[in-house]
This record gives sequence, C-alpha cells and structure tokens, in this order.
Amino acid sequence: MNHNRSWLALPAILALGLTACSSGGSGDASSSSSSSSDASATAASTGIVTANSTEPQNPLIPANTNEVGGGRVLDLIFAGLVYYDADGATHNDMAESITTDDSITWTVKIKSGQKFTDGTDVKSENFVNAWKQGASQALLNASFYAPIEGADDEGSGDLTGLTIVDDTTFTIKLKQAESDFSARLGHASFYPLPDSTLADNTTGGENPVGNGPYKFASDSAWEHNVKLSLVPNTDYQGDRQAQNGGVDFVFYTSFESAYQDVLSDNLDVLDTLPDSAFSTYQTDLPDRNVNQPAAIFQGIAIPETIEHFSGEEGKLRRQAVSYAIDRDQITSTIFEGTRTPATDFTSPVVDGYNDSIEGNEVLTYDADKAKELWAQADAISPWSGTFTIGYNSDGSHQAWVDAVANSIKNTLGIDAQGNPYPDFKSLRDDVTNHKITGAFRSGWQADYPGLYNFLAPNFQTGSSGSDDIQYSNSQFDDLMDQAAAATSTEDANKLMDQAQQILFQDLPTIPLWYQNAVGGWSTKVSDVTFGWNSVPLYYQITKQG
Repeated sequence: MNHNRSWLALPAILALGLTACSSGGSGDASSSSSSSSDASATAASTGIVTANSTEPQNPLIPANTNEVGGGRVLDLIFAGLVYYDADGATHNDMAESITTDDSITWTVKIKSGQKFTDGTDVKSENFVNAWKQGASQALLNASFYAPIEGADDEGSGDLTGLTIVDDTTFTIKLKQAESDFSARLGHASFYPLPDSTLADNTTGGENPVGNGPYKFASDSAWEHNVKLSLVPNTDYQGDRQAQNGGVDFVFYTSFESAYQDVLSDNLDVLDTLPDSAFSTYQTDLPDRNVNQPAAIFQGIAIPETIEHFSGEEGKLRRQAVSYAIDRDQITSTIFEGTRTPATDFTSPVVDGYNDSIEGNEVLTYDADKAKELWAQADAISPWSGTFTIGYNSDGSHQAWVDAVANSIKNTLGIDAQGNPYPDFKSLRDDVTNHKITGAFRSGWQADYPGLYNFLAPNFQTGSSGSDDIQYSNSQFDDLMDQAAAATSTEDANKLMDQAQQILFQDLPTIPLWYQNAVGGWSTKVSDVTFGWNSVPLYYQITKQG
C-alpha cells in the first residue's frame, strides 16, 4: 500500500493513521495468534469480522491503487503469483513456480484450475494483459513495471518483455538483472485481471471480479464512505483460506470512535490506536492488543516547488528543519513508546537496515546547528511566510503535527503550523495532483519486505505513482540501478546505503520515526495476527456466528 502504499504495496502513502515503525513493544499478541501455515488447517468459523478502514481513494483496480484503504481490500479479493506471510516470507499463491537462470528472463508457471469469481479461468494472459494495461495507461503503480523490457523509466509503454507461452506459462524479460524481482510479485500491481475488467475498468473497479480468498458480498457491497463488505470465495484454492464468514470494513472518520467501538465489542479489529489510548490500551484490552515492529516509515515531505526550498537554499533549510525537530521528546511524550526516532529512510524490521549511515546525524535534535543553517539560507534569500505541514484530520495526526511545528517554531523563530485537511482522500488528491502548497506528512508501508521497496518507489526518478514530490537525483538513480542488478543481497544493501547518503544530503523527505503495529481487538474474535507491514491477516481471524 504506496505510499502511499505502497506499499502499499504503499506506498504505499497510507490511510487514516499512516505511520512508521518502532523497535521494542509491549503487549502480547501471541496468545491469540496463529501462523499462516496453521490457518488453512483450522476449522473455519462463520462470524463476520468487522475492521476499521478508510474509503478507497480510487476504483479498485490493482495497478491504480497505492493507498491502504483500497490496498487491504484488493489483497483479500485478489491472489497474485506470490503472497507474504506474517513475517514477510514469500510463498507461491497462483504460481506453481517462478524460475530464472540469469535474473533477467523469468519463467512463470501458474497453477491450473484457478478461477475468477465470474467463473472464468485464471490464465497467463490475465496476468500479462493486466500488467500491460497498467503500463499503457500509466496508472499509479506503473513504476513497478519499469524493470520490464519495453517500459520507460516510469513504467509506462508496451511491455514487450512479457510473452505468453501457453495458458499456464509466461515469461518476463527484464532490462537488466534484478535479483529480488520475484519477491516483488506479491504487490497488487502484479495481480491478474479477468477479461471483463480488462474490457471495462469502470465496472470492474466499482464491483471487482477477483480470484482471492474473498469476494464482494453483493453488487452493492461497497457503500461509499460507509463500509465495504466481503464474503469468502469458495473457489479460491490457495493457502489463505478464509477462516471466518466474511470481513466488513467500516470507514471511520475518527480513531477515537473506532477505539470506543472496540472497547464495547462493536468493532472487532482496530489496526491503529488513537493517541489518547497509548497509556491505557494494555489495561483496556488485556491480552487483546499488539505493539510490535512493522515495516512503516513516516516523515515530512517538502516539494522543491515550495518557495525557499529549492537549490542550495533549500538544502540548508531542509537540514535546519530536520535539526530543529526533537524526535526523542515527541515520540516519548506523544506516542508513549509506540514510535522510535528514525535513523534512515527505511525500517528496522527489514533485512539490511543500517542505523549508522553517513549523514544521518541530521536526524538528531541540535538547536544551535539548526539556527546556523537557517541563517546561512537567509543569507541566500531571506525567509518569509509560514512553514506548514499538511495532514488529514481523520487520522489522529494533529497532536504530533502540532508538536513538530512547535519544535520548528521555537527553535528557528519562525511561524510554523499544521495545515489540516478534512480527510485522507482530500489530502492525497492535492498531493498526487501536485497542488499542495506546503510540506505534508508522508508515510510508507512497504509493499514487500526489502530496502529497495522503501527507496525506489519514493525517491527514484520516474516513480510517478509514489514520488509525490517528484524528486530526482541522477547519482541516487544510478546507485539504485546498481543495487537492483546486484547478484547478492549484501552487495545490494551496501549500494543502497550509499544511495541513502545522497538522501541525507538532499532530504526530499525529512525522516521522523518508525511506527509499530499498535492495535487491539474485541472479545468476539480469536487468532488475530498483525503482519510484518502492520496489516492484520484478516483471513486468519476466527469469529463464531
């Protein structure tokens, strides 16, 4: 979910509580958790699980969904070639096998007998044509197709590297070796689409025909701005078998009201807690809470189009703003141990994370250094105006945004304040249309568990679906290309550490903190597991009817 979700996944950038990850955690989810491998063997329950979410930004087309509200629905109603378990490990879903001899040409064999919910077969052409359509229409997730031969740097164009061999076999030819390419194939952009949706995205986006563990409960399952209802798809043959009678996603405008509903057993699962509950949730929800690391990063994005934030002056001001933020104080007083100050642009739960990258001292609080850098920038062009931070009011962000703004204001002696939007969609619309006139909160929930997924979608030139500030640095791009082509993960991670050194110089986004998966559930459900990316594994949750 780009990120976005994106991821998810991103980015992509996320829904109500788009956030990042914390080391350590209290609360114990193990007593009511089950592994992915155990889920399919458990007798299914019949109760319908209610869970919080937000109104998806766009119609539910996988290649055009890069936020969590839509992403969590797509991940249940579609099945890709692979899926990720609770720990982020990759498992085959629709794929029988994915093989390569050189990390350039990949051969995919899909399992026969798989069906879409309209009764049609899932064939090679449904994957290939869905990807080709996403690329040709330059949809939000098109950047995920960029490595494929025929795509431009933004992932658009005719994906000539895709070849259908037969109904259950196709090949993917990349522009260069990409050692982790198969791990990316669990992202929504690589889901298949049935012929009906390929012919009519409008109908297919409003009432999707999928191939995953769930399907829409009815033609009117999506009550816009209210809820979206799913029921098990009995034709799905993969590992993620539904262990309940369905999932109702309820679209809340306030985490406070959602939390009260969990306390009163009117909501089954809440994946983000309001600030006001951080000191009480473990007592309020004994043995029904979680506080564990997740692959989520949060920062403040500052477009170069904002006056005073481009060129050398912009670099100085970005560094000054970063030094002016007291992350330790904010994470301890506002978040009470559910966040950890950032030391890089990724997440501590991802293999290869490095907390000692050259240049990351800019993430420490240093009032004197901040003032010095701000004065140097003023010597280039005197500051005028107000530094604003855009955020969505429906996501429990006001407290920390106000705290960050006050830290900047008190340190630099300038006017700084939050810029609230009524809801997540309105913020994202201004961001994706490049109409936002100030800085804004920016988060990334990884699409797959790897450093590359945090860095490339958000900062590489041409990542149009997730690069909200249109950052571009050729040195960064070159290092990321080398990392993608590296023959070992260790070599790739070293190159990405060098790429992050460039980010610490440019600071297109100022890292703030990582966020834990912090949530809770009602007394009516069991087998609740929060995954590596903080999203509950809804299909594993059991509830008696």
